[in-house]
Amino acid sequence: MPDIPTETNSTIVPIETTSEPATTNTSQQEGTKQPHNQRSTRFAIVKAIAIICVVLSHAGVRGWLFNFLFIFHVPVFFLCAGYFFHLKYLNDEHTFLMHRIKGLYIPFWKWSVILLVLHNLFFHLGILSEQFGNASGGVTHPFTWHQFCQNLWSITVNMSGYDQFMGGTFWFFRALLVASVGFLIVFKLVERSGYCRTRIQSGWALLIIGLLLTMWKVGEGFSLTGIAQGGYRELMGFTFMAAGFLLAQYRLTEWLSWKVAVPCLAVLILASFFFPSSMVWNAKWSDFLSLPIPAVAAFIALVYACGWIDRYEGFAKRTLVFVGNNTLYVFAFHLAAFKVVSALKVAFYGLPWEAVGSHPTITTPESNFIWVTLYTLVGVGIPLAGITLYRHFASQVHITEHQLVKVLRFLIKGAVSITIAIGLGIARFFKNLWNSFVQMIKEISEASSTKDE
Repeated sequence: MPDIPTETNSTIVPIETTSEPATTNTSQQEGTKQPHNQRSTRFAIVKAIAIICVVLSHAGVRGWLFNFLFIFHVPVFFLCAGYFFHLKYLNDEHTFLMHRIKGLYIPFWKWSVILLVLHNLFFHLGILSEQFGNASGGVTHPFTWHQFCQNLWSITVNMSGYDQFMGGTFWFFRALLVASVGFLIVFKLVERSGYCRTRIQSGWALLIIGLLLTMWKVGEGFSLTGIAQGGYRELMGFTFMAAGFLLAQYRLTEWLSWKVAVPCLAVLILASFFFPSSMVWNAKWSDFLSLPIPAVAAFIALVYACGWIDRYEGFAKRTLVFVGNNTLYVFAFHLAAFKVVSALKVAFYGLPWEAVGSHPTITTPESNFIWVTLYTLVGVGIPLAGITLYRHFASQVHITEHQLVKVLRFLIKGAVSITIAIGLGIARFFKNLWNSFVQMIKEISEASSTKDE
């Protein structure tokens, strides 16, 4: 049975970007002003549609729609990250780094470790299977203790080693973290070089640097040391961040109209027919050359469309805004939520229960429109319902810092007391065992004494 292949482009998923709007000093030269009103609900809707497209692309769609979705749904999140890059971080690197660690590394580590601990249990429950895997025939296996330790180390050190089926989308945490940190570092170097007098010029410099580095990596086929899968996705993420930042400098939302959006949509559609691409980790020249322009064009068209949606208050807008503000949870848990629909499909078609382990959906029989819709609705709905319930119950619990400290002290004292009691019990057990052993030797010695004879 073949092992599961490492992250294919069938598991591309984005994470919520929470960057703040860009601002600038009023003393900067013309062309350096940052776009205003960037935290409007328009971009929450942009992210909502992007994450729905991500879930849909994993829900069993095929053919042209599959190619159409994969061109833009991941790049949109990198573009948003660049669009909302805050210039204050150029002089406050510590805050930026802490923000990214808390928003990307910690959730990645926490959820990856949870899935790692539960990995073997999923096999006993039939959620993962050694007979059923992904469409290419790859499967996953229970972990030995050595494999568990290796994956834990990889998760902690270089953000790899996560569960390829239940957490197969987690590469995006690493890609966005590395791309963001690299973007800040290169931005500071560009600013200090003195060659760029405006933010627009800096944006173009960042974009050119990103494209050249990515071309070099693809052309030579080398790997970025220490980055899992070689770093192509991280370099493309950097490039899309630069493109998003540049669009912000040109104040995209102010001049955007249907005369721009329609041609951009046409570029996306044509690319999906003739030059399909995605942020696949092992990209070739064709993948690289056919991705940046259609992806940026799709972002521009999507921003325009979401501007229209944003104008009309109602249930649809409120729902999309809610989804857009919680894309992190949909991203992280939609593959796990898919198992619910896979269980229904197993029951409906009378398949063996182990077929639930198919990744990301059951491919035989192939999903029709109804199953694709169910996978999409459940993939979006269950994570959102879960976080809503968690927030509801969490809001009912009110505990002060002093009370929390008292609880922690009680737990620590309890743990220490239990540990001491167990230790004393073990010591008493071995003491009694030793005394019994000594008594037995003594009795044997007395019984074999020659004095009585």
